[in-house]
Amino acid sequence: MKKVVITLFCLSICTLAVRAQDKKGQVPPPPVPAPQQAAPVAAPDPDAGVFKFSDKDNTHDYGEVPEGPTAEYDFEFKNTGKKPIIITEAHGSCGCTVPKWPTEPILPKKKGVIHVTYNTDHRTGPISKEVTITSNASEKQTVLHIRGTVKPRPTSNSTAAPVPPPPPAPAPAPVPAPGH
Repeated sequence: MKKVVITLFCLSICTLAVRAQDKKGQVPPPPVPAPQQAAPVAAPDPDAGVFKFSDKDNTHDYGEVPEGPTAEYDFEFKNTGKKPIIITEAHGSCGCTVPKWPTEPILPKKKGVIHVTYNTDHRTGPISKEVTITSNASEKQTVLHIRGTVKPRPTSNSTAAPVPPPPPAPAPAPVPAPGH
């Protein structure tokens, strides 16, 4: 008897499941959105300011620098465009690379400097960092590169003077013999 009840129960559930899939009860799929057209791209300003850096490939190689002191470099550039360059932001690829840039507009045919510092403390090994400059120049973003190698500071054991041995302890005072 149990088998018959279970079989009927399973058949009724299957029947309900099949009926639930009828086309009459189906929800239509959502409409496919029409492809969006790209916003028109503004033509580049032919008179915009242009960065002309004195460094080849906007790269400075520090070579070998000692661990500890800050490595610094000034990236000099000239505006070779027809309009002033306004730098809105400059940031390093990590917190150890910090740029400082001019806040005033760099007029056409005038020079500017972007000062970059790199903190070498606890950063031994190769240096390969970037500074990204955002401006109104013909190229909205310009990337500067710094490279080099930080040599570890010498260990203190090899340069320290030898420590002299402690002075000998004073000899104990003689004790008088009993009976004298």
